[in-house]
Amino acid sequence: MTSTVSKEEAEEHNHHGKLPYNGYSDEFLDRLEPNGNIPAGKVNIRYGEYSTYGRSGEMGSMRSAQSAEWNSVAGHDRVKRQLSVSSDSKLLDDDIREETKVILRPRKPPRPKSEVLLNQGTDHRRTKRYSAFGGDSPFGKSEAYIKLEQLGEGSYATVYKGFSNLQNQVVALKEIILQEEEGAPFTAIREASLLKELKHANIVTLHDIVHTRQTLTFVFEYVHTDLSQYLERHSGGLDPRNVRLFLFQLLRGLLYCHKRRVLHRDVKPQNLLISEIGELKLADFGLARAKSVPSHTYSHEVVTLWYRPPDVLLGSTDYSTSLDMWGVGCIFVEMITGMAIFPGVRDTIDQLDKIFKILGTPTEEDWAGVSQLPGFYKIHKLGQYKPRKLGFCWSALHDIVHGEAMASGLLQLNPQKRLGAEEAMVHPYFDGLPKKLLELPDDCSIFTVEGVHLYPEQYSSVK
Repeated sequence: MTSTVSKEEAEEHNHHGKLPYNGYSDEFLDRLEPNGNIPAGKVNIRYGEYSTYGRSGEMGSMRSAQSAEWNSVAGHDRVKRQLSVSSDSKLLDDDIREETKVILRPRKPPRPKSEVLLNQGTDHRRTKRYSAFGGDSPFGKSEAYIKLEQLGEGSYATVYKGFSNLQNQVVALKEIILQEEEGAPFTAIREASLLKELKHANIVTLHDIVHTRQTLTFVFEYVHTDLSQYLERHSGGLDPRNVRLFLFQLLRGLLYCHKRRVLHRDVKPQNLLISEIGELKLADFGLARAKSVPSHTYSHEVVTLWYRPPDVLLGSTDYSTSLDMWGVGCIFVEMITGMAIFPGVRDTIDQLDKIFKILGTPTEEDWAGVSQLPGFYKIHKLGQYKPRKLGFCWSALHDIVHGEAMASGLLQLNPQKRLGAEEAMVHPYFDGLPKKLLELPDDCSIFTVEGVHLYPEQYSSVK
C-alpha cells in the first residue's frame, strides 16, 4: 500500500520517472479495430506502432482476421471464430494455474478480493461527461493528475486514487507498466478501444488516457466501492428492493453492450462498482470483446471460476451474450442470500459438480449438442444428479415475488434457453419499478426518476 502524499510532493514526483505524461491522442485509438485488436501491418508498439509478442518475448504472428458467422439463437447473437493466436494467453496464465492447485479453504469460502476500488459522492443528476475523446477538455497532460494512494492491484495494472487538477475532482488512475519488449498488454488496448465507444450511466466513465514510455494510465471516474465489498458489509443478504435496483442497472448496462455486440466476459461482483447513492457501473473491460469484427478464437478461460457458465466450463468457445447472463444469475441469487452460490474450490470439475448438484446433470435431451463439447468427458467423472427447484436450495427466493422465476430463467444450463438482457428487463420481477425506467436516455441514471432511491440495508457487518 502506498502512503498518502501531499499535493506538492505528488506534483514534484510527477516529473521524475513515470511522469510527466504525453497526451494519449485519438489517433492512437483510431488505429485500433473496434474490438481492440491490432490491425495488420502495424508493428513495434514500443515506439507508437504495433506488434504482438509471444510468451517468451519473441514476436508472434498476427494472422489475418477471418470471417465471422452470425446466427441468432433464442435472442442471443452467436459467433464462430477461426483459430489463431490467442491474445488472452498471457493474462489467463494465473487463472489456469489457480485451477490446477488444490486450495484448502474454510467451509464458507472467502469472496475473492477486489482488483479495483474505483466516485465518492457521485451526483445522481444528469451531468456532462468530460472525456479526452470528446474534445471537451485538454486532458492527457501529466500536470492534470496527482497520484494519492494505491487502492488495488490486478493482473496487469495497479489502481490508485488520484486527483484531477483540471476538473477539481477525485479520479481513479489505472496504471499499466509497459514492458520494453512487449509494449502495452492486449487487455489494456482492448479496454481502451471499447470504453471510448461505450457511454452509459451504468458503465464506468473513462475520462482520459495518459501515455509515457514507461506507463499507460487510464483515468476513470472514482466510485467508492464495488458490489463485492458491499456484500461483505451486508453479509446477511441485501434488501430485496435494493437487489431489484442493482439487477435492473446491471441488465441495463449489459443490454447497452450487447446491442453493440460487445461481450463483457468477466461479470462478477468485483467488476460492478457501486456509488454512494446506489448507482451500479460495469467496470474492467480488459477481457471484453467486440463481436462485430473477426479476431482471435475465443478462449474458454474467461470469467472468474465461480461465475463461469457450464458451457464455457465444458470448453465451448462458440458462445454469445448468454455468457454474461449466467454471471448475472449467479450475482442475483448471491445478492439475495449473501453468499456465492457456486463457490468451487479446486478446478473446473469441482465447479461443474457444484452446478449440477443444483441444476441436474445435462443430457442431449435437455441440452442439444452438450455431448459434442470438448470437456463433456468431465461429466462422466461426476455423479448423475436430478434438477432441484431453486426455491428449495435458496429459501430466500420464496420471499421475493417472481424471484425464483427470474433466477431459473438466468441459470439455465443450456445457453440457448437463458434469458437475454432485454427479455429479463421486462420480466414480471420488475413490475414494481416505474415503467419510465425503460425509457431513460443511455446517459441518464435511474435515480433521476422520482421515487427511485436506495433503501437502508437490514444487515450490516460494519460497526
